[in-house]
Amino acid sequence: MNTDAGQPRALYVHFPFCTHRCHYCDFSVRRSADPPVGPWLAAIARDLDDWAAHSAVRSPIKLDSVYVGGGTPSLLGADGMNRLREVLDKRVALSESVEFTAEANPISFDAGTARAWRAAGVTRVSLGVQSFADEPLKWLGRLHDAKGAAAAVEAALGAEFESVNVDMIFGLPAAIARDWEHEIRRVADLNVPHVSTYGLTAEPRTPLGRRVDRGQVRLAEEPAYEAEYLASAAALEGVGLRQYEVSNFALEGHESLHNWHYWERRSYLGAGPSAHSFLNPRRIWNVRSWDAYRSAAETGTTLREGSELLSPKQKRLEEIWLGLRTRRGLPRRDSAWAADGAPANLDQWREAGWLNEHEDRIVLTPAGWLRLDALVAELEMKI
Repeated sequence: MNTDAGQPRALYVHFPFCTHRCHYCDFSVRRSADPPVGPWLAAIARDLDDWAAHSAVRSPIKLDSVYVGGGTPSLLGADGMNRLREVLDKRVALSESVEFTAEANPISFDAGTARAWRAAGVTRVSLGVQSFADEPLKWLGRLHDAKGAAAAVEAALGAEFESVNVDMIFGLPAAIARDWEHEIRRVADLNVPHVSTYGLTAEPRTPLGRRVDRGQVRLAEEPAYEAEYLASAAALEGVGLRQYEVSNFALEGHESLHNWHYWERRSYLGAGPSAHSFLNPRRIWNVRSWDAYRSAAETGTTLREGSELLSPKQKRLEEIWLGLRTRRGLPRRDSAWAADGAPANLDQWREAGWLNEHEDRIVLTPAGWLRLDALVAELEMKI
């Protein structure tokens, strides 16, 4: 019997500081050119101490994955990452094969930082490149240019991390001059082992969302959006980067272990402002703003803002949605596909090229992933 079944084995740590906030960003971010790293580390330490004392979490906390996201974690620099590692080592037990990911912005990431992070135990770097062309980068509000993006990727590859990811954004307004397929080929030419592509969205609380609502910006039309998504899939699969999830491509052995914790609904912990945790079947989230989070940490009040106990239907819907968004799909024998529960047009979806069956599993194709929400909505009506 596995006595650790259900115990969290992954930790997300949120570093909320950025020198500049991009107009499409809806994350918990505080603008700061000189982040208060000391107070942040003290608050993270308090957060982890609270988790160690939680009734549902066995102490010591044993982790297979740590993911430092933001914000802009590269603003931690070399010293800050070393100090974070000290905080972690005093409070959790990292496995020998731990996947330790840290996000970085090309403007604040260079060869020196890369080497220092590698020495501190970071095994995987995720670079927020978003584009390899100057005009899209300027419109997105990124502080680096195309040359800086390439330099950051080269710095990461040169430091010999176990894996390197590059984030890219597609689906920009047609008014922005861009050759997306050329940019994807540029990514492929750099020989990175992992690429993530995300479609631009206009979140309601962001400046971009408000400009879209006022009609000042018109996002990409659906045909253009779909064409860029499918072009990514074809180009990256063509150089051996297998699409293993809606937005993620990797060489064999370079898939994100941390993300699999989410997609397979394993328990995980979150530390930092707005960080979410999952102690199956309960979701828990921290206070969102840095000021409120820091104050709670310093005064000894709760860092948690709320929680939700998932109902059986919510749990089932998550299993379906998360299963279908990955290359593993769902078993053909899964009740979601039962004769009296499957959507009436399942055969039509297969004929349209939106899903396949592999080794008795239903797996969506790239064209099907574009329609994931529509298929899950049909299945939801049968749950």
